[in-house]
Amino acid sequence: MTNQTRADLMLFVVTVFWGSSYMLTKLALDVLEPFNLTALRFIIAFVISALIFLKKIMKADIRTIKYSLILAVILVGMFISMSYGLKYTTASNAGFLISLAVIIIPILSYVFLKQKIEKGVLIGVCVAPIGIALLTLNSQLRVSGGDLLCILCAVLSAAHVVAMGVFTKKVDSISLGILQLGFAGLLSIVFSIFTETVRLPSTTVSWGATLVLSILCTAFGYIVQASAQQYTSATHAGLIFSLEPVFSAILGFMFLKEILPMRGYLGAAILLLSVLIAEIGFKQKEENAEEVNI
Repeated sequence: MTNQTRADLMLFVVTVFWGSSYMLTKLALDVLEPFNLTALRFIIAFVISALIFLKKIMKADIRTIKYSLILAVILVGMFISMSYGLKYTTASNAGFLISLAVIIIPILSYVFLKQKIEKGVLIGVCVAPIGIALLTLNSQLRVSGGDLLCILCAVLSAAHVVAMGVFTKKVDSISLGILQLGFAGLLSIVFSIFTETVRLPSTTVSWGATLVLSILCTAFGYIVQASAQQYTSATHAGLIFSLEPVFSAILGFMFLKEILPMRGYLGAAILLLSVLIAEIGFKQKEENAEEVNI
């Protein structure tokens, strides 16, 4: 098995875990409040990750710490908007809406980094609103508050990816990734203390959901992503990650009995198509760059 194939399989496993995170978050929120859950998730993930990469963490400099703090603020915004969003929408809707990050990334890159938007990406951006409308608009043609929060999460997720891409060129990526988890956990617990009643999970289901979110979706997910992407392109990884909402919808149906109306499935399919079109645009850009280099 080649390194490329092994990396793709690793990213596929991460995608399944991340697709399950919407369902798991919804289950954990039955007992825990959003900041409380986010704090537990990041603190547990940080402790596990830091123990594995302790030597790297000890070598982190001031710049790494500063960048980690910036990323942590974005991360907390991401997960809080997702957590509150899941209170008022389905795990299936959340999965597809948050996948918009793949399309928002090139827009932010163009605005802030002056990177050109490829034709395929532009087509994806134009197609996506059709899918969003079919997926989120109800019979009164209104988007729910939960859907809007999930879209906000997508914007923040895209901002996180763009910022991470800039910062990893300047500092060690593993240390950066782990320290952001620690800062995110610290920020979340502070907010939870002042706005919520801090508690531990009180049921088997909530404990299970919290631990899986912490260990598999966060600690494992971020470490494996950093390791796997050494052997595959960002475009290839993004294409695999675009399957995340599919797993979200499947698991939401299997475990939460969430069923979308036919309009919703059509919207989800169009939205997923827009993501794939955008990814093809990224792939064409890289292939053209390789031809120029040759």
